[in-house]
Amino acid sequence: VDDCLGTRNSPPLFNLAWHNEFMWDGGVHHIELSPLNALTNSCEMANDLNTIVAYLNSTQPYPALFNKAFGTSTINSQQLFRALAQFTAMLVSANSKYDKHIRNESGGEFDTDEQAGYELFKQKCSACHKEPLFTDLSYRSNGLDLYSKDRGRDSITRDPADRGKFKVPSLRNIELTKPYMHDGRFKSLERILEHYNSGVKANPNLDPELKKDATLGIPITKTEQAQVIKFLKTLTDNEFTHDKRFTEQ
Repeated sequence: VDDCLGTRNSPPLFNLAWHNEFMWDGGVHHIELSPLNALTNSCEMANDLNTIVAYLNSTQPYPALFNKAFGTSTINSQQLFRALAQFTAMLVSANSKYDKHIRNESGGEFDTDEQAGYELFKQKCSACHKEPLFTDLSYRSNGLDLYSKDRGRDSITRDPADRGKFKVPSLRNIELTKPYMHDGRFKSLERILEHYNSGVKANPNLDPELKKDATLGIPITKTEQAQVIKFLKTLTDNEFTHDKRFTEQ
């Protein structure tokens, strides 16, 4: 709104039904409340809840639709957030090439590089990006900054041990969701892997996975990076991204 620039990258909305906390810092504890910040934040939609509810009550077909769902045509904010939560819960991505591979279905056959990338992924990435959600839903510092300006999880817990920690994002559909990291600083998958190979910065809260054997980061060659990226692209779910139920009508 008005060219206002926020500080955080927009997280994806799919598979949130399996999350207990939301946003990069986990500051929202219920899926029904997750849209609140986007609707009212001055840099995002800059709306007022009362204005939104009044608009819905005066605009067809919303009263009729809410009456069908909730038994009353008078719309309130609780019903609004419940409806948005039910829609969000429908956003399930589980039909990528990877999923078909795991289920031994047609269209799930990996080529040599994809299979090599999968094996590398399990060795080097799966401690944080656990299958099948490709996140363990934890909060970690991945060495982006020596001292993070964005306090991350610490802004919620007020625990210095959480300074600079952010929620591990899902890697599903990652080919389509650039830019990357909590602040959108990386514009390509190649740049992400190069960060983990040689760009990790030490800080007091750096995740143990990134300082094993007194080595910062995750050593990965250019060939291995290309193979991992080939595998990551198998997580793209074209059936989900082209589902007409989730597009503007």
